[in-house]
Amino acid sequence: MAMFDQLSQMMARRSAMVDEASALPGRDETMPVPERHAVTGAPMLPPYPEGMETAVFGLGCFWGVEREFWQTEGVYVTASGYAGGFTPNPTYEEVCSGRTGHAEAVQVVFDPAVVAYRDLIRMFWENHDPTQGMRQGNDVGTQYRSIILTVGDAQAAAAAETGAAFERSLAEAGYGALTTEIAPLETTRAGNFYFAEPVHQQYLAKNPNGYCPIHATGVRCGA
Repeated sequence: MAMFDQLSQMMARRSAMVDEASALPGRDETMPVPERHAVTGAPMLPPYPEGMETAVFGLGCFWGVEREFWQTEGVYVTASGYAGGFTPNPTYEEVCSGRTGHAEAVQVVFDPAVVAYRDLIRMFWENHDPTQGMRQGNDVGTQYRSIILTVGDAQAAAAAETGAAFERSLAEAGYGALTTEIAPLETTRAGNFYFAEPVHQQYLAKNPNGYCPIHATGVRCGA
């Protein structure tokens, strides 16, 4: 019973969002980033080709999420990283501690002439359960929460509109309310997108048997 109580307390701590004053201090040094994407061969860092746009999504473990997006036509390059928190240039271990405020996230650089932002956000909604709060399945903690970091007013409007429509569809299927956080990437609260360690980039291409399930509900987003 004591072990169960300790486990419950640990899970509760990991599921509580840290405040800015209590977050880890981080560092000025940035994470090393591979020169090119291990699957597409595209440059990982900007400058990107003219006309490309950027989206940032968090929907649980970033390994499987990144693969979903790099397989999408019109996506130029993807990266796993950390977003939505306070700690500058965090490490994976720090994010997993729950003391940075970051979510595991994927940055998607895409060509809007080929794939629209609404198509990407539809993938976001349909490839996880956005009603679970600070978890996805057995992955528990603030780093696994559902989050959209928007770039510009058009993305913010699309996120809000499609979220409202998808919440109605989820309710019809017996799910609860959305717990997805939607915030502008540019705000202090949302912070920057920080690249994860090289080992996490395109992880499932390098480790095909890696464990990282997609927690889809089966509900379709028609917005």
